[in-house]
Amino acid sequence: MSATRPPSPAAASSTSAPPLAKRPVPVIFERGAPGRVGYSLPPSDVPDVAMDAIIPSRHRRARPAALPEVSELDVVRHYTALSHRNYSIDEGFYPLGSCTMKYNPKINEDAARQAGFARLHPYQPEELAQGALQLLWELEHDLAQISGMDRVTFQPSAGAHGELAALLMISKYFAERGEPRTTVVVPDSAHGTNPASAAMAGYEVVEVKSDRRGNIDLEALRAALGPHVAALMLTNPNTLGLFEEQILDVARAVHSVGAQLYLDGANFNAILGITRPGDQGFDVMHFNLHKTFTTPHGGGGPGAGAVGVRAHLVPYLPVPTVERDGRRFALDYNRPKTIGKVRAFYGNFGNLVRAYTYIRTMGPAGLRAAAETAVLNANYVLSRLREHYDLPYDRICKHEFVLSGRRQRDRHHVSTKDMAKRLLDYGFHSPTIYFPLIVEEAIMIEPTETESPQTLDAFVDAMIAIAREAETDPEIVRTAPHETPVTRLDEVTAARRPVLRWRP
Repeated sequence: MSATRPPSPAAASSTSAPPLAKRPVPVIFERGAPGRVGYSLPPSDVPDVAMDAIIPSRHRRARPAALPEVSELDVVRHYTALSHRNYSIDEGFYPLGSCTMKYNPKINEDAARQAGFARLHPYQPEELAQGALQLLWELEHDLAQISGMDRVTFQPSAGAHGELAALLMISKYFAERGEPRTTVVVPDSAHGTNPASAAMAGYEVVEVKSDRRGNIDLEALRAALGPHVAALMLTNPNTLGLFEEQILDVARAVHSVGAQLYLDGANFNAILGITRPGDQGFDVMHFNLHKTFTTPHGGGGPGAGAVGVRAHLVPYLPVPTVERDGRRFALDYNRPKTIGKVRAFYGNFGNLVRAYTYIRTMGPAGLRAAAETAVLNANYVLSRLREHYDLPYDRICKHEFVLSGRRQRDRHHVSTKDMAKRLLDYGFHSPTIYFPLIVEEAIMIEPTETESPQTLDAFVDAMIAIAREAETDPEIVRTAPHETPVTRLDEVTAARRPVLRWRP
């Protein structure tokens, strides 16, 4: 991809047909006509039943719903046209930092869709679900070995749900010891779900600042600790994409007051096979299986926030756990100290199949290679962009890094949001912007381990071109995007006055 500026719409000939991406897409109502249908059903072979016997008239519509009347072909063409104007991971590069989609091999999707897994009913007897239980048991032990934890539960539905489950276990652990605690400490670079989960678990939240190198400030942490603190919730590598340089000192400080050290595993993909959280001193962690272990996540898809614990927290795991007796696997509900169930059944099972397939196909060497490549890619992109944007923390990064668009904002009145919109004209999805909050005009970039040098160079060239445009032609950046099906939207009005229903 060229680093030069794409042509603006005004440069196109007024007599030529607009490109596909610029042609308006009719809404589904406009594709249909009265009386058109898109289905056929056989004649009913059961007697008609009076509607009043099923739904009382006071609960029924006075007139039929105003639904689109379209044929099957209308529907297929409509959604195909929309897909061509959308952006997807199969189409292009997603440099989103923090919780984003990672490597999603299609073979993992195939494994999860096998009938024996996809059609397995959660109430099926254990004797008829031994293969699924074996998968859960083996996946648990794989993740325990990878992380340095002793046991793992798969019940939580996503990362934040895993945080809550972990904090409930910590709370019960202290209650059983006769020393209930009131406070959870979080750094200022934490994911927003950390303080929210702590509050939901009934804790007061105390924030600790970061130091000049992007680590949690060790002296401020020590000042915040005491016998009232239940846990420190830490992300390592942290949300700035930096490894906590004093993690062993942090662990000692937390444990010196009897508190628990919790790992938000959102960035676990940066250290797979290199270091284990259990060896760093963490007592409990959650895994984003939907991120580190391949399930696509980023469009509202299902998550899986497995939680691993060290031995002293094992009694409090949610029920059921999967146990093995010889060659037979069983669900164990007889756990007197458990926090109970945190969701129905046994987690998002399809995600677990994908994670299992990924680990088995990659192996220990492959997992480490993925982490090392992610770190290499991030540092390569950082090395090329560091002169063109502000760099709040000038350090070797892990899998992601944070730049700042403060220079462009202050000198040329071009915001980070403007530059993110302009990136669409170059054919790239935007990085994460305005997060973490401790960095002004933050631009969080995560290249991941799967992108080629050519793709990374094309993305970097576009970012450099936009930085130059901010200096030489700031208006084209402020008014971007220009080459997309929909140009700049009034997002504030859209949020305050949503369109709740389309009317012809």
